[in-house]
Amino acid sequence: MTVDRAAVDDVLVALADPMRRRILAVLAAQGAGTATTLAAELPVSRQAVVKHLAILDRAGLVAGHRSGREVRYLLSPQRLDATARWMAGLAAEWDVRLRAIKRLAESAPDAEADG
Repeated sequence: MTVDRAAVDDVLVALADPMRRRILAVLAAQGAGTATTLAAELPVSRQAVVKHLAILDRAGLVAGHRSGREVRYLLSPQRLDATARWMAGLAAEWDVRLRAIKRLAESAPDAEADG
């Protein structure tokens, strides 16, 4: 599997902020939202929500579509899915390494018996 490391980095940076994770959760619950409707659900100003949405948009986690004078944001799960697959692959690699270490440890002579 080919991984766009820059895209994964962007997603992880975006998800590192708790407020951005909350914005994603609100969008997931509501289906869509504007900066104004999101700010009404969160303890931050509309301007702060706009800044967070810009970061989420650059990371590919949301997509904004103009609706009259406002921009409506929807979740865009493709980048999150790709990042989750990358993380699952990383976890699988670690599982292989840990099983090899376990096999080595179990096949080694008992160190206490030598003492």
